[in-house]
Amino acid sequence: MDVSLVLIVVMGVLFACGVYAMLERSLTRVLIGFLLLGNATNLMLLIVMGRPGIAPFFGAGTTEEMSDPLPQALTLTAIVITFAVSAFLLALIYRSWQLGQADTVEDDEADMAVRERGGVAEVTMDDETEIEDEDDDATTDFVGTDTAPITIIGSRDFAGVRDDAPVDTRAERRPKGGGDK
Repeated sequence: MDVSLVLIVVMGVLFACGVYAMLERSLTRVLIGFLLLGNATNLMLLIVMGRPGIAPFFGAGTTEEMSDPLPQALTLTAIVITFAVSAFLLALIYRSWQLGQADTVEDDEADMAVRERGGVAEVTMDDETEIEDEDDDATTDFVGTDTAPITIIGSRDFAGVRDDAPVDTRAERRPKGGGDK
């Protein structure tokens, strides 16, 4: 397999420029950086694809003559993902331009508070996240049946519920033609 050094250098430059552009505060530059990363990913998949060959259909030739279909499928997937995230970023850019006539991301009060709190020990930050009331009945585990979010209702609970769904019984699961011997 002979890979052109120019493709590898271009891929590296696209990755570097994409990461650099995504580190900016402007959403337009983030979009451009993401598009560069998507193109660099497609180029990387093109490089690892190897030597081109015949279409990988059954009976078309030997396996040595066929091209690998996995990088082609991954390239199509990368194109779709890049398109979807680009559309989402364009919607974010449009909405931020409508609201503030700018596409830069500004720091809010919570970001500045986290930045100023940088030297605080982790123990005090853990104390802030503790649950205030230990006797509270609401849990997030849903272990007990009293707090479970889903209740299964059957015909025994309400007279109006029809419970005539087919049931997989042991007799129905036996293999055909032999049974248990």
